[in-house]
Amino acid sequence: MSNRLKVTPNDLSAFWMPFTANRQFKQAPRMMVSAKDMHYTTSDGRKVLDGTAGLWCVNAGHCRPKITEAIQSQAAELDYAPAFQMGHPIVFELANRLVDIAPKGMDHVFFTNSGSESVETALKMAIAYHRAKGEGSRTRLIGRERGYHGVNFGGISVGGIVTNRKMFGTLLGGVDHMPHTHLPEKNSFTKGVPEHGAELANELERIVALHDASTIAAVIVEPVAGSTGVILPPKGYLQKLREICTKHGILLIFDEVITGFGRLGAPFAADYFGVTPDIMTTAKGVSNGVIPMGAVFVKKEIHDAFMTGPEHMIEFFHGYTYSGNPIACAAALGTLDTYKEEGLLTRGEELAPYWEDALHSLKGEPNVIDIRNIGLIGAIELAPIPGSPTKRAFSAFVKAFERGALIRTTGDIIALSPPLIITKGQINELIDHVREVLRAVD
Repeated sequence: MSNRLKVTPNDLSAFWMPFTANRQFKQAPRMMVSAKDMHYTTSDGRKVLDGTAGLWCVNAGHCRPKITEAIQSQAAELDYAPAFQMGHPIVFELANRLVDIAPKGMDHVFFTNSGSESVETALKMAIAYHRAKGEGSRTRLIGRERGYHGVNFGGISVGGIVTNRKMFGTLLGGVDHMPHTHLPEKNSFTKGVPEHGAELANELERIVALHDASTIAAVIVEPVAGSTGVILPPKGYLQKLREICTKHGILLIFDEVITGFGRLGAPFAADYFGVTPDIMTTAKGVSNGVIPMGAVFVKKEIHDAFMTGPEHMIEFFHGYTYSGNPIACAAALGTLDTYKEEGLLTRGEELAPYWEDALHSLKGEPNVIDIRNIGLIGAIELAPIPGSPTKRAFSAFVKAFERGALIRTTGDIIALSPPLIITKGQINELIDHVREVLRAVD
């Protein structure tokens, strides 16, 4: 280990940490200094089992050789190339490789640097697409309560997590929200996709009747809502949304930043549920979280609607300095190679039944009021401490880290999403850690 990694910074005040209780953290820092496969190593030398794939992103596990070698080689050959009016070979190779594993009909890819940027790109694409078709009145965007679509203004406007929205003013106009699909009174402790709630998709018809379809550009949903605490779509729900959007000429956007690249045991949630959106946002797993990258998939007819007018003119006035960055592309290609060689895009299907049984073995533990699972995602919902919401789950997070496991919490929900390389023995270890923590927290 390098000396740099052994050194603990002597002043933590300069870094304003994202989505973090800064004061609490800086009193008792949790420092990671290295990682390999399923484990992090902390600054005090402890191994911590990664139960969250970093932040839903390290699907292939940590410091995988093909990804590391691809980055090293690319950095020595071509570090950066302008993204506007210029190209480099591997960005085109990566786009082709991604289209090869995408749902049928999604033939084009636009590169971004994060899930937030992917969402922003998709929303702009949807509005611009309708304008290109001569339907410029279609500007309204429809999201969903408790949805998470990143932290840019477009994303928090269509998103529905109150704490992400309440401090930032009126947000975008022309946005409406469908209800979420969390029905604990009917679906508690369901294994897999719940039976009840498909009729909630019909709320989209009510919104269409209120605003008229001629004003609505797109509907955006997470197939599985992750950051809000793993809320699953009821059986038939996504199919109904697809039917309603098609009926009214509204684009359907799937936010697959979390569910993409094998998380459900299929390459994408669109494959798992058999529902193909018009636009699909991804990030995280596309490069295994190693180098920031996102990718927006679009159907051919959406792409082609922009390819009109003089050929020397820019068709879509949008993009980022780092769209398709060469080193990010190399990381993504190394990631795709690792997924393919180890069968990771479908490995979750094999492990899902074992994961489900292990997760639901926590039923009856202290304060557990619900358990939800799909693919290699799980959620354990805890009863909140009266007057102190989120405190019980946060205490569980801290205790789990101290005991050697990384979990994620949102509200009073523990969310789990381990790297896809996890073994059955490591599933047992992770669930045992959670069990011990549940018995230890007040």
